[in-house]
Amino acid sequence: MAKPIVAIVGRPNVGKSTLFNKLVGQRLSIVEDTPGVTRDRIYGNCEWQDKQFLLVDTGGIEPENDTGILAHIRQQAELAIDTAQCIILVTDIRGGVTAADTDIARLLMRSGKPVVLAVNKCDALGTPPLELYDFYALGLGDPIAVSSVHGHGTGDLLEAVCSHLTFEEESAEESDRIPVAVIGRPNVGKSSLVNYILGENRMIVADEAGTTRDAIDAEVDNQYGSFTFIDTAGLRKKGKIEDGVERYAVIRSLAAVERARVCVILIDATVGFTEQDSKVAGFAHEQGKACIIAVNKWDAVEKDDKTMDTMRKKLMNDFSFMSYAPILFISAKTGQRVDRLFELIRYVDGQNALRITTGMLNDLLARATARVQPPSDKGKRLKIFYMTQPSTRPPTFVAFVNSKQLFHFSYQRYIENQIRATFGLEGTPIRLLIRERGEGR
Repeated sequence: MAKPIVAIVGRPNVGKSTLFNKLVGQRLSIVEDTPGVTRDRIYGNCEWQDKQFLLVDTGGIEPENDTGILAHIRQQAELAIDTAQCIILVTDIRGGVTAADTDIARLLMRSGKPVVLAVNKCDALGTPPLELYDFYALGLGDPIAVSSVHGHGTGDLLEAVCSHLTFEEESAEESDRIPVAVIGRPNVGKSSLVNYILGENRMIVADEAGTTRDAIDAEVDNQYGSFTFIDTAGLRKKGKIEDGVERYAVIRSLAAVERARVCVILIDATVGFTEQDSKVAGFAHEQGKACIIAVNKWDAVEKDDKTMDTMRKKLMNDFSFMSYAPILFISAKTGQRVDRLFELIRYVDGQNALRITTGMLNDLLARATARVQPPSDKGKRLKIFYMTQPSTRPPTFVAFVNSKQLFHFSYQRYIENQIRATFGLEGTPIRLLIRERGEGR
């Protein structure tokens, strides 16, 4: 199920990023601490009463003095609201209603998108300050007093946001068509790959990085099955996202990953692995998507009989945090191994949806604990009572134990490796959740 997208917008210094961190902090705290995945990001999963959505911090609307405030506000605000299903407009109780707030509110109202007005920095408990009522002048309905520092009012804010969102389950008719997001740094050949697959120049291709701005869907039906390829704008380092258009192109790419079931992470063979490749792959990994690492422009590399093995070993080391992802060397220009890419997409999608019975899991658990004894501390030994799989996409396992503290990270990794060795699960991340016996949900 694709999560709805909610964007936080507002003028600078009203506490947007602080509010963003407060809203997603609890959710992010239970995401596994995976080595190699950088966590400075503008997106995060947010959950409220069993409803999940993707929250995006737009980084603020920053009008330039020499370009005109209205022109700059209009450009960035329209791009933000085009992507999101709901908008949170953050204002500042201390600064009051400003001209920038009024201009942003007018643009949001014209968009027709639902807007929730958050008045930040209401840090005192009790009766809201009288200044709160000044924000009715923006015409966005009831302002919600929040404190991004202390968390006051965030429950009311999330309740209002979720009332505007549509949470749809994937229909059975759609399940046969696999949504595939082609992601990667700028200028690695994403559009060229999609063009080759389509057999036409649907996407603009140029040597200049950043040619693709939107995430574009293209349906493909062939002997390998039915696919929807999503060509996305390249993801860059945060410091290089200079203008508003490119900033929101990144948001569209993140949204494309959310909609996809399989992510093809494209690497430039002539450049090799970069830190940004790790960030691109890290987002797909954290969202639990099936992943394939495709090394493009392989035709442009001078090679001998050992070049491929050497690069494969290096990439396996570089992508050690997602060692489950298969690596395929392709050429979007010549079509080399693109047919194999279709086969891999179907395979990893099936692995991402694999369900294992509780009986089979506990047989594996018995063998694994007999082979390597669970750790102990001060005479108390870890006991894993049983394991079950509550969900797929990604395969998620819950282990019920006598003590969470005794279930060390190294032993968790051992159990995960045993699951993979027995059942495969190639191309998909897995989640291992730990519960103590008698512990509530």
